Amino acid sequence: MLGKITKSTVEKLPLNSLIWDNALIGFGARRQLRHVHYLLRYRLNGRQRFITIGRHGTWTPDTARTEARRLLGLVATKVDPASERVRPAETFGAEVHRYLERKRPSLKARSIVEVERHLLVQCKSLHHLRLAEIDRRTIALSLGEIEQASGPVTRNRARSSLTAFFAWSIKEGLIESNPASGTGVADEGPSRERVLSEAELKAILKALHGQGQGQFADIVRLLILTAQRRSEIGGLRWEEIDFDRGLIVLPPQRSKNSRLHQLPMSHQVRVILERQPRRNEFVFGRDWQSWSNPKASLDASLNGMAEWRLHDLRRSATTMMADRLQVLPHVLEAILNHVSGHKSGVAGIYNRARYQEEMRSALQRWADYIDGFSRV
Repeated sequence: MLGKITKSTVEKLPLNSLIWDNALIGFGARRQLRHVHYLLRYRLNGRQRFITIGRHGTWTPDTARTEARRLLGLVATKVDPASERVRPAETFGAEVHRYLERKRPSLKARSIVEVERHLLVQCKSLHHLRLAEIDRRTIALSLGEIEQASGPVTRNRARSSLTAFFAWSIKEGLIESNPASGTGVADEGPSRERVLSEAELKAILKALHGQGQGQFADIVRLLILTAQRRSEIGGLRWEEIDFDRGLIVLPPQRSKNSRLHQLPMSHQVRVILERQPRRNEFVFGRDWQSWSNPKASLDASLNGMAEWRLHDLRRSATTMMADRLQVLPHVLEAILNHVSGHKSGVAGIYNRARYQEEMRSALQRWADYIDGFSRV
């Protein structure tokens, strides 16, 4: 039988039947007894051969098709897939792809990007290894390499992703114990408490003006004016901008605490947003994730200012709003979309006020205060 191999067609296959994919030649699925297995038919050195990819459920049609393409690539280079030292389904690399497919629907878009970077890129050296061969020392060595290349914070985040992957592998019956358990957690140093001075903030705004009206410059301006996270501003979509109501509306999947966040925009913020060209769904042309190069370029124009991070702008803005403008704590928490202090616990259940007008007033006064020492 010839047709498109999908989850539906595979699960409806009758006993002892076989379907060949009409898009990828040689890729098929066969039902035997209670299970369906994916397989690949190929020709090498004049002989037709078959290799089983894996069982449906362990593999999806998409992951099995991807594996079939990989095996056909081996055939194209005159390598017999059946002679591979390790069956693909037994390796870290193959199971990681299946894991990511399973986790994708339950993770935020940005979270899946982070996990993919940890497991697909930073742990690339593990991909060829059988899961059963990976022990604690193997993971410790890999984490050490990640720390040396990218620092302790990245090491710890990669370790968390590995721990979750191996925990899933145990549930799938692939391994008996978690090799990431017991590996060391790197010291990330003291928590950041850097608050920029007014002079430093002025220097940054002046440097941004010198860089012209580029997208990164406007993103940093918005970070200062709104006190939001860089991922929230860098990934702004036009559908999240409500000019009629004067709001930036971040849906739950885009906020760190998975809560809807409606942030009033000041006149200055509106000006910045309105001057952006509408080229696609993103306000700044793409979902910004690479910050190092533009940040380094900005730092180079600051004449040796002490080390700072973009997240310091969030802390600095709220600190100055409290100190200079006497904005009340519960209003600051609302601006930051925090659920703590004045809105935590029982108080949070009964206090449903969003403080929209108070937030709007505070953010406008903050933008005007910034205008007092720098043109935004």
